[in-house]
Amino acid sequence: MIIRKAQEKDIPRIMDLLSQVLEIHASIRPDIFIPGTTKYTKEELNAILQNEKTPVYVAVNDEDETVGYALCVLKQQPFSNNMIQFDSLFVDDLCVDGKYRGQHIGEALFRFVKEEARRLGCYEVTLNVWEGNDSAKRFYEKMGMKIKESQMELIL
Repeated sequence: MIIRKAQEKDIPRIMDLLSQVLEIHASIRPDIFIPGTTKYTKEELNAILQNEKTPVYVAVNDEDETVGYALCVLKQQPFSNNMIQFDSLFVDDLCVDGKYRGQHIGEALFRFVKEEARRLGCYEVTLNVWEGNDSAKRFYEKMGMKIKESQMELIL
């Protein structure tokens, strides 16, 4: 397995994987997520791949088929004047194809993202995990992540 920067040819497989992620989220929060959709369109993904502030990394097998991805966003933190400024690499989405899970591909992708964040001079790697997605939460905790802040809701 190789991890590399995503290319336009990877978009169809990334779209397939985005569908897998969406179905997980829709099963957890059907009040928010629409089954059968994806977070991004092919056109939006193409624009993301062209933007240096939104690096996308893919894990590919020996046939150069995308089996996992990490969509990232370089962000300047924080959002207020009373905090120290720093750069972070936000993992907008990370997915390994269901057929390939359990083969440590997600761990390799996460390690790659972490090294890229260091190379880019980032202070931290951040991401969001939906409540109820316990397997994702366990995975990221295993990767050394801890809760930084929580967002709460009151559904009306």
